[in-house]
Amino acid sequence: MSMAPEKEFLKKTKDGRFHRKESEFRDTISADGSSGFAAEPGRYHLYIAWACPWAHRTLLARKLLGLEEAITFSVVHPIMDPRGAWDFRDDGEHQDDLYGARSLQDIYKKADPDFPGIGTVPVLWDKKQETIVNNESREIVRMLATAFKRHKKSKRELYHEELHGIIEESIDAIYEPINNGVYRSGFAQTQEAYDEAVDQLFAALDHWDTVLDTQRYVCGHVITEPDLFLFSTLLRFDPVYHYHFKCNIRRIRDYPNLWNHTKEIYQIPGVKETVNMAETKQHYFGSHERLNPSRIVPKGPDIDLDSPHDRDLVAPLPEEQPIERS
Repeated sequence: MSMAPEKEFLKKTKDGRFHRKESEFRDTISADGSSGFAAEPGRYHLYIAWACPWAHRTLLARKLLGLEEAITFSVVHPIMDPRGAWDFRDDGEHQDDLYGARSLQDIYKKADPDFPGIGTVPVLWDKKQETIVNNESREIVRMLATAFKRHKKSKRELYHEELHGIIEESIDAIYEPINNGVYRSGFAQTQEAYDEAVDQLFAALDHWDTVLDTQRYVCGHVITEPDLFLFSTLLRFDPVYHYHFKCNIRRIRDYPNLWNHTKEIYQIPGVKETVNMAETKQHYFGSHERLNPSRIVPKGPDIDLDSPHDRDLVAPLPEEQPIERS
């Protein structure tokens, strides 16, 4: 999935429920180039927003797989423009490093002059063909984990063929009630739609907290893609979704296993570099005018993600996937 503009979130729906738009660009990078896009270092570029959990997935995969030298990235400005679109700024931090574009929509138009919407993040761009390969985060992460195997600088694997079934099932099980569930709660337009979404959200959180009571990671004894997908939402939950999206039945800090899982992932060397909580809060509280008309960004909560976690008590780290401590 990808992070759409606010105006798409706020469109009136017949049932009052939030319906996420499908990603438009779905091409694939392959190791041998048979797909039309070969996995070549330096050829591809990510467009991301620090705030976006979908974009964060791709940045996490890039970091943990050691693909920093193979794939470059640019960051959009956290505050959407009046149209609800992502912009770039000449501030040294939020500029388009490839073409000097003024907005992400310009990048979409470069790929497809007839593109009708407003561009979403993340975007995986091909510098050689000057087009968008893919803007579906789940598929981008899989490409980084598989097609770029011989280019990564890390021994870590995020996808294991023998775990394919459980990886796919877990991603699906986490997506609708949790990853998308916080948005379904926050952008619900009726009490019924909100109640349905938030009840499903916390039922899913309860479930995964129970699962993580007996196994270290979502799919067992090694970190895989769904751990990153869960983490990118849980990281934002207490600072943003708990307040801003009315997901306030419980905090993630009230779940012993989800909270310690979040801290463990955060403490993997390099992961902190993919997190910018200041811009994350600036985006959500400053861009969603209907939810926060004052656009005041709250200072709290005070959260210590560096405090010790207890995941070693659930299961020791496997020898085949050592994780250095930060």
